[in-house]
Amino acid sequence: MFAPELEALVQLLGKLPGIGQRSARRMVLHLVTNKDRTLYPLIDCLKHVAQTVKICSNCGNIDSCDPCSICSNTKRNQHNQLCVVEEVADLWAIERSQTFSGRYHVLGGTLSAIDGRGPEDLNIDKLVHKIANENISEVILATNATVDGQTTAHYIAQRLTGINTTISRLAHGIPIGGELDYMDEGTLSAALDARKAF
Repeated sequence: MFAPELEALVQLLGKLPGIGQRSARRMVLHLVTNKDRTLYPLIDCLKHVAQTVKICSNCGNIDSCDPCSICSNTKRNQHNQLCVVEEVADLWAIERSQTFSGRYHVLGGTLSAIDGRGPEDLNIDKLVHKIANENISEVILATNATVDGQTTAHYIAQRLTGINTTISRLAHGIPIGGELDYMDEGTLSAALDARKAF
């Protein structure tokens, strides 16, 4: 039905997260019918990103410089805080909040027996070495509130036993604007456990 070149592009775009085959076909149609405004600039941008973007050797963030702009910012980390996240997308989410001014460490996933991911598959050894050898006053375990995220956080906390640093966890519970009647039991339980003085 489609030219092989178009079908190949549909298949490639369909492999991106959150993009199905139908969305990929619409994207291809838009790109091809708007070459000057979308296709050619996209090609140039993709080439530039492929040539310049790298993984930060210090924290695991993605940036055009190594160390990344967060690690090389001397105004950050005045309180010697290190936020441990699963993936770069989590780092970007915390940065969007504009409330954290420390540094990060990207694990590259979570421990998962089902998927066959053990501690050696993540950046945990590098994390432990960093905390043991740098002046880090607080480690914030910002893994997701999933079984694998919780397991990973507990494993890291155990590995940090004996190192002189405060270990904290992100609070879990009711989101801003949330109504109790619509919350599941796990969320309500976490909110009650993480309650604080008013």
